[in-house]
Amino acid sequence: MSPKTATARNPDKPRDTGEHEELISGSEAIAHACRLADVDVITAYPIRPYDTVMQYVAGMISNGDFDCEYIVAESEHSQFEIVKHASAVGARVFVGSSGVGWFYAFEALAVTAGLRLPMVAMVGNRALDDPGAFGVEHNDALAVRDLGWMLCWVETAQEALDTALIAYRVAEDTRVRLPCAISCDGAFLTHSQAIVKVPSQKMVDSFLPPYDRGDKQLHPDNPITIAPQANEDWLMEMRKQNDMAARRARGVIIEAYEDLNKKFGRGGEPFIERYMMEDAEIALVGMGTLAMPVKVAVRKMRAQGKKVGFVRVRWFRPFPTIELQDALKGVKAVGVIDRDYGFGSGFHSGVLANELRAALYPSKNRPKIASFIAGLGGREVTADNVVEITGLTRDAGNGKLDDQDTIWIGVRE
Repeated sequence: MSPKTATARNPDKPRDTGEHEELISGSEAIAHACRLADVDVITAYPIRPYDTVMQYVAGMISNGDFDCEYIVAESEHSQFEIVKHASAVGARVFVGSSGVGWFYAFEALAVTAGLRLPMVAMVGNRALDDPGAFGVEHNDALAVRDLGWMLCWVETAQEALDTALIAYRVAEDTRVRLPCAISCDGAFLTHSQAIVKVPSQKMVDSFLPPYDRGDKQLHPDNPITIAPQANEDWLMEMRKQNDMAARRARGVIIEAYEDLNKKFGRGGEPFIERYMMEDAEIALVGMGTLAMPVKVAVRKMRAQGKKVGFVRVRWFRPFPTIELQDALKGVKAVGVIDRDYGFGSGFHSGVLANELRAALYPSKNRPKIASFIAGLGGREVTADNVVEITGLTRDAGNGKLDDQDTIWIGVRE
């Protein structure tokens, strides 16, 4: 496959001329992003709740709306291996999974980051077995957080579509060349429908350049080595190169959001979302669709005169240390709501809470941090739960509650 044919479009297919609205789910939004990005190779293996994406992609191909190589693999491991090699020869690729299916592909996940292959994947966040559950938890995607994968969590179907386009632009940038996983909360986002603005092909073409591996493309006319055995001779140097790429990703992400805001008229702040934080004394922090009940509760408490705000973490890798330090300066206490767990970790907290503690440690007059675990296995986090969390966070800020421990919310005795 040559660089030209890897991203060639069907010349007989008419191009869209304007943005339009559709009532679609988060999974359908990701499928639209694959079509608009002109992905060359997509692999599939069914596991809930991610499997809806492959169903919608298959429908687009069947209807003649999308032209790509669509390969049904015999396992999650195989599907990730197929797109890994396709990316190396110059194809733009997409793949995804959920829960233990994501873990079954773990060897390929680790290797993909090490090889600096810009794979874009969607994780339909799901609880890990055992016990078996299909509801949302974030531990599946978080497992690759220190391997070189970029990680982001989206709140809405609109954000899912836009972030997928951003993911391709950032991952394929020559300054980065790292894989990116887009986390979509199972059921709450993957299966729930909302009005989404679907951009035109012309808009996307102006935002997302073709994938070009240049002299790094594996091809008979370009004899290079992929996945060499280095051992102690060069391994540290390679790890350092990956570290520098991960550091550069931050600036590339900022550039991508600036361009998306300019060309699409949306996108917002790149790494976090600030909600009613202007004069907040108590701040709540979380990721994903947890934002909906939190925002409802924050509005309710604001109407009662309580100075409460919310910060939603959009990108977990690279972690938004600078943005969080800025957003949370001046607040008395922070309540971190994790939809994950870190058994045996410091403070017995979830992953996000421990990362936030580390990020705020150098800050002057850093606030008290109260950590909470809620909504595991898809259990609903209600506005009343959020009000309870806010009260406990305020108690921690006033010294009435030990902030060295983690509180589980909504657990039956």
